[in-house]
Amino acid sequence: MEQGHPRRWAILAVLCLAVFVVSIDTTVLNVALPMMSRELGAGTEELQWFVDAYTLVLAGVLLTAGSFSDRFGRKKMLLVGLAVFGIASALGAFAQEPWQVVAARGLMGVGGSFFMPGTLSILVHVFSAEERGSAIGRWGAVTALGMVLGPLLGGVLLEHFWWGAVFVLNVPVVVLALIGVAWIVPESKDPVARRADLPGTVLSTVGMGGVLFGVISAPTRGWGSGVVLTPFLGGLVVLGLFFLRQATAKEPMLDLRLMFSRQFLGAGGTMAFLMFSLLGGAFVVTQQLQLVLDFSPMSAGLATVPLAAAIVVSSPLSPAVAKAIGARVTIALGLATMAAGLAVLAFFAPGAGYPPTAVGLVLLGAGMGLAVAPVNDVLMSAGPPESSGRLSAMNDTVQELGSAFGVAVIGSVLALAYGNALPVTVPAGLRHSLGEAADAAQGMPAGQGGSLLDAAHRAFAHGMTLSMAVCAATALLGAVVAFLLIPGAKKAQPGHRAAAEPQGESVPA
Repeated sequence: MEQGHPRRWAILAVLCLAVFVVSIDTTVLNVALPMMSRELGAGTEELQWFVDAYTLVLAGVLLTAGSFSDRFGRKKMLLVGLAVFGIASALGAFAQEPWQVVAARGLMGVGGSFFMPGTLSILVHVFSAEERGSAIGRWGAVTALGMVLGPLLGGVLLEHFWWGAVFVLNVPVVVLALIGVAWIVPESKDPVARRADLPGTVLSTVGMGGVLFGVISAPTRGWGSGVVLTPFLGGLVVLGLFFLRQATAKEPMLDLRLMFSRQFLGAGGTMAFLMFSLLGGAFVVTQQLQLVLDFSPMSAGLATVPLAAAIVVSSPLSPAVAKAIGARVTIALGLATMAAGLAVLAFFAPGAGYPPTAVGLVLLGAGMGLAVAPVNDVLMSAGPPESSGRLSAMNDTVQELGSAFGVAVIGSVLALAYGNALPVTVPAGLRHSLGEAADAAQGMPAGQGGSLLDAAHRAFAHGMTLSMAVCAATALLGAVVAFLLIPGAKKAQPGHRAAAEPQGESVPA
């Protein structure tokens, strides 16, 4: 299809609408976490599972969903996934207990896993090689904007409605996306049908679940606890079995040859570090805005506008910059700029009011806008177009794993640093989160409550510095990985697809 599909730009608009709903959902919940903590009685661990249940299930099922998409039709799986996502969102809105929110988020992950791979794989098929880079850039910009606009939209809703409104927000967008996909998106399949690797799906989901459960549980139970070590180490063993399965299966869900190519390792590793630092940082900043700076949910959402504005400005410039200096340098420059923004948030924002936070968010958004489009293009160029569903699923899996580990690890670092920085006189029941201390301070005499709140704010500032420094170091590591592993300009310029065969160039162990 040399010129691309005649309605390719309208198709792109529909696909962007579909991915917008899932990208919003990645972060919209963050601004509702303090309210959900109060109204549902959820602690830090449960709040992290509200976020991670979605990404965990999505990451575990994505590769199988991508295989289904290639085999049964990308449009069909897109429609099924959107419908499940919308139904699960409606159920989550009316949850009464924390476990119900976790279950709804998990079901949303199932739905998301079936429509996310379809958006990028369909895009690859309807655009010519000359226009593909620009299309992926716009798709990536919409994805990034959804993530950063989530807190703003959530804040507006929470200003007027209850916390469940952040779930209800998904339903009308899903309905519009369903209509658009059914009307305008063409069907496509892989000409070579592949069977789903169900054992691989079970192994990857169980393995990731065990590892993440251990990481999330560590701050409250301690790393020496059997409740933490057993699922964590067991998860690592199961993940080892998963990779063994993939190496020996006739039709594996994960192409290890492609996975260990230099192009995929470079782009995938960079994307994982990017999402880790972005979502981990967002988890901390959202709490700082509401619990330290005392912003309302709507004001906290508005406070993230500099991040969105920076992405809007830098994303359209990314293809031109990549064409001039190469995708590798552009991606590394973007990650380095993100690291600079996170460093500002780590060392200047705690205890200094909003202006330093705004500066850090601008740098974070500018770097993200530069990096997202070219890294997606490089990653999607690593394999043949007929297997774009699986390739897109691998891309989405990398993003979701980075996101899940970002929230889990940074949340754990924040909780540990916060608890250790509090005076020994603070009761054990108030050492888990700043939100718990703030609620307790309201019921105390003014002097006692003020002292507790001051101590909690100082402890949170310490935790924020440490956790944001980890995010900055991760982003900087991503820049190094991009510069060392992503192939040079001739192999990875936006808009140019790799050869039909997957890259065979491997990185030495």
